[in-house]
Amino acid sequence: MGRPRTAVPFLASNDDGRNNYSVEDGLIQREPRPREGGLPHMVARFLRRFMSGNQIDGGSRTEAEEKLYSWLYALAQSERDLVFEYVQSTERGLSFTEAERRLRENGPNAPPEYTFTSWWHLLWNAFFHPFNIILIVLSVLSYITSDNPNGCIMLVLVFISVSLRFYQEYSSSKAAMKLSEFVRCPIKVQRCAGRVEQTELVVQVDQKDVVPGDIVIFEPGDLFPGDVRLLSSKHLVVSQSSLTGESVTADKIADIRENQSTPLLDLRNICFMGTNVVSGSGTGLVISTGSKTYMSTIFSNIGKRKPPDDFEKGVRRISYVLVGVMLVVVAIIILTEYFSSKELSESILFGISVACALTPQMLPLIVNTCLAKGALAMAKDRCVVKSITAIRDMGSMDILCIDKTGTLTMNRAIMVGHLDSWGVTREKVLQFAFLNSYFKTDQKYPLDDAILAYVYTNGYRFQPSRWTKVDEIPFDFIRRRVSVILEIESNSRDSKSKSSERFMVTKGALEEVMKVCSFIEKIDSGSTTAFSTEEYQQILNLGEELSNEGLRLIAVAVKRLTKNRRGQTKDDDEITESDMVFLGVITFYDPPKDSAKQALWRLAEKGVKAKVLTGDSLALTIKVCQEVGIRTTHVITGPDLELLNQESFHETVQRATVLARLTPTQKLRVVQSLQTVGNHVVGFLGDGINDSLALDAANVGISVNSGASVAKDFSEIILLEKDLNVLVAGVVRGRMTYSNTMKYIKMCVIANVGSVLSLLIATLFLQFEPLTPRQLLTQNFLYSVGQIAIPWDKMEEDYVKTPQRWSQQGLPTFILWNGPVCTLCDVATLLFLWFYYDADVVNMEDLFRAGWFVEGLLMQTLIIHLIRTEKIPFIQEIASWQVVLSTVVISAIAIAIPCTALGSIMGFDRLPLSFFGFLVVLFIGYFTIGQIVKRVYILVYRKWL
Repeated sequence: MGRPRTAVPFLASNDDGRNNYSVEDGLIQREPRPREGGLPHMVARFLRRFMSGNQIDGGSRTEAEEKLYSWLYALAQSERDLVFEYVQSTERGLSFTEAERRLRENGPNAPPEYTFTSWWHLLWNAFFHPFNIILIVLSVLSYITSDNPNGCIMLVLVFISVSLRFYQEYSSSKAAMKLSEFVRCPIKVQRCAGRVEQTELVVQVDQKDVVPGDIVIFEPGDLFPGDVRLLSSKHLVVSQSSLTGESVTADKIADIRENQSTPLLDLRNICFMGTNVVSGSGTGLVISTGSKTYMSTIFSNIGKRKPPDDFEKGVRRISYVLVGVMLVVVAIIILTEYFSSKELSESILFGISVACALTPQMLPLIVNTCLAKGALAMAKDRCVVKSITAIRDMGSMDILCIDKTGTLTMNRAIMVGHLDSWGVTREKVLQFAFLNSYFKTDQKYPLDDAILAYVYTNGYRFQPSRWTKVDEIPFDFIRRRVSVILEIESNSRDSKSKSSERFMVTKGALEEVMKVCSFIEKIDSGSTTAFSTEEYQQILNLGEELSNEGLRLIAVAVKRLTKNRRGQTKDDDEITESDMVFLGVITFYDPPKDSAKQALWRLAEKGVKAKVLTGDSLALTIKVCQEVGIRTTHVITGPDLELLNQESFHETVQRATVLARLTPTQKLRVVQSLQTVGNHVVGFLGDGINDSLALDAANVGISVNSGASVAKDFSEIILLEKDLNVLVAGVVRGRMTYSNTMKYIKMCVIANVGSVLSLLIATLFLQFEPLTPRQLLTQNFLYSVGQIAIPWDKMEEDYVKTPQRWSQQGLPTFILWNGPVCTLCDVATLLFLWFYYDADVVNMEDLFRAGWFVEGLLMQTLIIHLIRTEKIPFIQEIASWQVVLSTVVISAIAIAIPCTALGSIMGFDRLPLSFFGFLVVLFIGYFTIGQIVKRVYILVYRKWL
């Protein structure tokens, strides 16, 4: 079967002839190491590994990297036949049975960062949380001090906290796995079938099912599913920006043997996983997949995550502030308790309980629940969220860059006409456009389908069977044209002998085709004349007129060739695409979407400005933008942008709403300028190969399920339907997610800081602890459970009308304004219990603690209703029923505990009815003062949350 096997060098074998190592191991030549035996050497090696912490010194490659480099260089330097032996494959491809065996052996073809976390890993992450460790330490200290009920309560707190977080994250992970099944990346592979006589078959498999030894077939826009050794190539140009970060493309050639001095990423016969085809086509042999690829090995500790956004940085800063406050307050409380009671263990236990009360224990759960809830809601709108943090970024997005094609229009090209240089309908223009679309084997585009459909439905007989394809120069986004070389046989007039003629037929963007034309054909007379300046300008004017009518157009040119075209290299393509004869243009109509205008208006209402970044002509783009309501007072083209200096470039990009004729690199520069100079949160909606750089750079990359593989790979959100209204819903979901998260953060920090400051004041003036550690932890636990309903809260319409971003000064300022109100109420309760009930003495400590417990828990529970809205709570605005129910339940539990046997166990006395009358007056005063502070705050800072 296949070719006869040849000896593979460097392979060690057992006596039975089987390889003892993998092929990759065999290709690595290592220096023999001295054998280190004995217990001292084992201990020394262990200590070296333990002390190093898996750090890399930066001066040498790791063992995995050395193995990878040796493997890739060995294949790059080898002949084609030997490469098949190295990966144990054949020129016909793997059989389906062998491919299934290798898939079982190697596992799915997915880098580690694309695999979903196992359930036990989620459970460990839920358990190993700083706040849970604090509770466990408290529990251990409680058991040491024989306070078994207290230790039991804290272990229950840990169990419930871990269970809630694990359940939510496990549910979110399962939902994400289910949603990811919608996003497929099909790869064309060549497999062989048949037992007696094998047949080569080209089939499509998902990227995760590709195995080493598969032969893959690729075209523009395809992602390489693994590290690949090229077998054949035709004008292959690859973008390696995902590995290098540079937008410069690389030429790849199959028929070449590299040497060891060539840098790894410059190897011309090796393509790497994660890179994509810009232009050209070819076939390749998969040599590494999954975690054994260059991308996975080199970037295994980096991943594809983007830098932390403002929200994550803000949460990190406020965490540091809380830790600082915690250390200072807890130290003061421990010292105060110790000097008054002389019990060090009890003082430490109380201090750690206060520290636990200060930490926002439910923050990870609240954030994850908000994001997962938003992702699942968007899934109902036919939208796959690959990264749930993109939901929050959509809420902060204030600029959406979109491509015209398929977003503002129907993306359904309808051919309208075929005109010569003077705007007259000519069949010859259609004939050569048809031949170009019919014979091109490069990736088919909607315009090709429109030309073919027009010819077939209108009964034209161009007889493509008489023509033979010789070669092809594929389309790329720099030349913006495609050429095919065709041959046709014709009978000689003088004899019966046959002769043949060759033609190059080129079609593409009008300006780019005109660049390679030196002649123009006057089809009515059949004569060909030199391209004059007047005729050149006339065609440009014709193109502008057609674009102003909303028509898209491509130009057609032809050239008669000699027969020495075979074997020509890519460097000769520019020479061949020259001195051509301009024939005319083909016009298309892509009607604007009815929903686009409404969706753009809704986005503008919510503070999201739309900018069109497209490679199409300026006149056509302006026409479409005017029809859908995008302002066109400030427009510019890519060539004009190149002429600007840096300062003018940034200024123009901020002002322009339509940017046409952009290259992929220019789209990237525009997005980066908006982010850095304009300080905008940028979303980019694109589905083409030329959008991949901008998608990767944008804060929110958005693509569609029908888009190119590379575009979907660089996107965080994938629309299953190309409708901007889905994005409007996503923006609203993002802002609701952000607002609910901010509600919890602001409310939690204010309540916790106010409560701890009150405890500090009470500790300094009382002869006993205002609350025991068990009571304090129970209060904190009930309060935390009551906040689980926050992700289901509703949001005011005014709030979702503007983009929401984290403000560095916003949270500290908010705390300084609102924190003292909580502390004031707690101090009022302290004074009431002290002077009205004389509860400042030791024999009245149970009554004091009962009152302090109930007031503190009710305060922390009710504060959400004051914080969540700018309006008057319970009168002008009411929370969602989930939040109201949670408030009622937790408040009822708080009031009931001192009146039950559980209250006696926890050390509470029954509270007199007069105390509840005081609470009514207290909370009326709290909401009144809080509302006054809120209104003044809004007047000063023009916003609330």
